[in-house]
Amino acid sequence: MKSWLTAAMVVLPLTAMADEGMWQPYQIPALEDKLTEMGLEIDAKTMSDLGAFPMNAIINFGGCTASFVSPDGLVVTNHHCGYGAIQYHSTPEDNILENGFLAKTKAEEKEPVPGYKIWATESMVDVTDKVLAGTQGADNGEAYYSTIETNTKALVAECEVSKDYRCDVYNFHRGAQYFLIKELEIRDVRLVYTPSMSVGKYGGDIDNWMWPRHTGDFSFFRAYVGKDGRPADYSEDNVPFQPERFLKVSAKGVENGDFVMVAGYPGRTNRYRTAEEVQTYFEAIYPKSKVAREAIIDLIKSTSADGSEARIKYESTLASLANYAKNFQSMIEGYAKTGILAKKQGEEKALLDWINSDSKRAKQYGDVINQLNALIEEDHAHLDRDIILGYLRYNQMTSIAARLYRLSQEKQKPDLEREPGYQERDWDGIKAAMQRVDRRYDVEVDKAILALQLGQYAQLPASEHLEDLDRVFGLSGKFDAEALSSKLDAMYATTDLGKADTRLAWLDKTPEEFQASNDPFIRYAVATYDAKMKREKQAKDLSGRLLQVRPDYMGAIIAYNESLGLPVYADANSSLRLTFGSVVPYSPQDGLVAVPFTTLEGLAAKASDEAPFDASAKQLQLINDKVYGPYKQESLGSVPVNFLSNLDSTGGNSGSPTMNGRGELVGLLFDGVYESITADWSYNNELSRSIHVDSRYMLWVMKYLDGADNLLAEMEVVK
Repeated sequence: MKSWLTAAMVVLPLTAMADEGMWQPYQIPALEDKLTEMGLEIDAKTMSDLGAFPMNAIINFGGCTASFVSPDGLVVTNHHCGYGAIQYHSTPEDNILENGFLAKTKAEEKEPVPGYKIWATESMVDVTDKVLAGTQGADNGEAYYSTIETNTKALVAECEVSKDYRCDVYNFHRGAQYFLIKELEIRDVRLVYTPSMSVGKYGGDIDNWMWPRHTGDFSFFRAYVGKDGRPADYSEDNVPFQPERFLKVSAKGVENGDFVMVAGYPGRTNRYRTAEEVQTYFEAIYPKSKVAREAIIDLIKSTSADGSEARIKYESTLASLANYAKNFQSMIEGYAKTGILAKKQGEEKALLDWINSDSKRAKQYGDVINQLNALIEEDHAHLDRDIILGYLRYNQMTSIAARLYRLSQEKQKPDLEREPGYQERDWDGIKAAMQRVDRRYDVEVDKAILALQLGQYAQLPASEHLEDLDRVFGLSGKFDAEALSSKLDAMYATTDLGKADTRLAWLDKTPEEFQASNDPFIRYAVATYDAKMKREKQAKDLSGRLLQVRPDYMGAIIAYNESLGLPVYADANSSLRLTFGSVVPYSPQDGLVAVPFTTLEGLAAKASDEAPFDASAKQLQLINDKVYGPYKQESLGSVPVNFLSNLDSTGGNSGSPTMNGRGELVGLLFDGVYESITADWSYNNELSRSIHVDSRYMLWVMKYLDGADNLLAEMEVVK
């Protein structure tokens, strides 16, 4: 299997390259001619070298992307990527989430949030043969899954000989190819600067996924290490990390039609799914998930007053919930408008016709779609229940108790036999999560979330109920909301898991100590553990069977795409990728063309006295007085705020540095237009657009609005 994949991934037809594609670094040299034609000025071969500029300036920021922009470890990312850290340091008395924060000296920088880290990718090695070794003898899905997991853990353990590094094996092409990725892990990351909410989240949820946009979505952090230059836990004696390379920041920016590129860590795309999967997601999963998210949003807002300590604790949660609720709404609308299902069905039919037109191909791939669809149907057999219980993760007491008890069980095993996420390499992360709870937990909100999810679960048909959950919460038979409320009141009144010292103490306790506990949430974790493990075993069996079938499906797709000269790239999987495009307008509907830049004046025209358009009086005065400084774009007659490009991106690309052909930072990618959300499933060059905050607006805000002259002096700003 590896042989066909390697050939497909390295030998790419020149006609395959458009603006579509999230490319692995090693693929870039094969695209050199096209990229040079588009506007790349640096050597394409260096783009595949993770130790060379600009790739060694790009870092993973825990679900987002960031980049080094000074020799003293200064890091820039999106405001919304730093949102959790900003919220963590906010209180009603010093609400920096609302008002912003600037450290004029390194001594004023905020101490790191427990568990916040950044990672710099240093190597990506194909380990497909090693991961799949021994799977040929697997006689069921669970055995196949377990063999891969065992091989993966051994590779990771061998790689992580130093605490300085984090290693993981990434799955490409749904199990056809595996890469071992090694990243330098920096554990002391401090907040340096964030603009106010009226800049960093200007437009709020109203403008989210929309164009025109006027959002200053940026924030700055700093990476620290020990005096020996190696990663270290937080200490006042630590010194700023000295990256080998950092990005220069462009004060010239870009013009309409200019080449741009982005390096980052895109999360997930689904461009190689079956038509049946498309239908299930768009007609069931997205609509139901949207409703579930909106219900939790309404509940949090109704149980926490605006500006209260409880609301501040849940601001990051609210932002995440609202972002994806709107994402799902756009998915639903885009599905109806763009005919994704019909397109996917047509592509699938064409693929089957191509397979069946050749006896060899028919023998190899003829039944693969039927096999895959049968497994997908099995996977979605309990969809409603899975969605409801999936959103139970927003309840912290049940989640914390279950995680702590699972840790106590896993500690009884040798490290390489422990479940991923509970090995020794994960213990610091679990401890940090327990430490963060105090800044993200409120009793009344948490109780209300649990009551909401259990109430929804109780309305499911009896056949969908789980005996262990029913027994713990008294949910068998006719649902009694008052009885459940009384039970939850008693549980929250008697648990001690809301206290940090208690949570941390449980990290070192044995299963027997858990089983002897009278804490109601610990008792919940113990009572539901065996049934959860049984369901987990079943899920692993199904995952193993999917891992056996999907690579054959991908093999057929890649061979077919190659025969048509279409692009061959893996779905996004949170690993380092590169994507390329141009600054361009687009036409979201008939008779309307959206220009690719917004300006300060457009920002002022939206302003009102109320959030999320509450631009400050100082900012509006600066705009009124046309204080542009060196950041004016002559073709616009103003300072550009945001711009559009047609490069290919998705969630996880947030915070990614947008670079020109010389590798200079011209902006940060932070969003996409409403019409492009369905590009996670099907890329459309006419409608797919990424939104970037312009480097000139960032510099303008820093210079004139917030007085961040110390940071401007630290960065290398070029024209």
